[in-house]
Amino acid sequence: MRYLVAGRQPWNRDHYREILSGQSGDWGFVHDSASLLEAIKSGEGFRYIFFLHWSERIPESLFTRFECVCFHMTDVPYGRGGSPLQNLISRGHRETKVTALQMTADFDAGPVYQKRALSLEGSSAEEIYIRASRASCEMAVEIALAEPVPQPQIGPVVSFRRRKSADSILPDTDSLCEVFDHIRMLDADGYPSAFVVVGGLRIEFSRATLYHDGVRADVRISVNDVDTEL
Repeated sequence: MRYLVAGRQPWNRDHYREILSGQSGDWGFVHDSASLLEAIKSGEGFRYIFFLHWSERIPESLFTRFECVCFHMTDVPYGRGGSPLQNLISRGHRETKVTALQMTADFDAGPVYQKRALSLEGSSAEEIYIRASRASCEMAVEIALAEPVPQPQIGPVVSFRRRKSADSILPDTDSLCEVFDHIRMLDADGYPSAFVVVGGLRIEFSRATLYHDGVRADVRISVNDVDTEL
């Protein structure tokens, strides 16, 4: 059997090497869209293509040709849509599920192979993403071995909106826990940091630590000319 794993983050590759590359079968890894398309040009079939951390829409021709599995950080159908980690933490959730879904034309609406509990506690979003990546690779092993039939999602649909840069502004609150959560949920490579704007300057926060009397964080000050979406 041939399997392909797609993941954009360095920890995705690390977990692929540690958990998946030595499994039975022919496993491969790609890190961007160009290498993904190159890998499938061979015409040889893949039993599954696993997407560990992938923000781009893939062509419908890909998931109609191959059985594509993505991993979403909510207990679907609750939390379909963009920026799941940030939307969960901003809503006060302390734990969630990593859900393995069959990819379909509708985002996060496909049938479910498996779910696994995931804590949202920790010092940074990156720490949580790393845990989710490891869990996803472990689930991929189980799916490849058992080849389960995915089951339709059950329950009311709750959709999340993909967050934008303006949503990263520190909230107007006197809660230290809210400030800490807001900084840590955005603290990962490739995501716009929590920030405030003072005059023409943007003050960004990372590496937050919560104490009983305050929040300590690293600060970066720059000209306010950033307009990035999550």
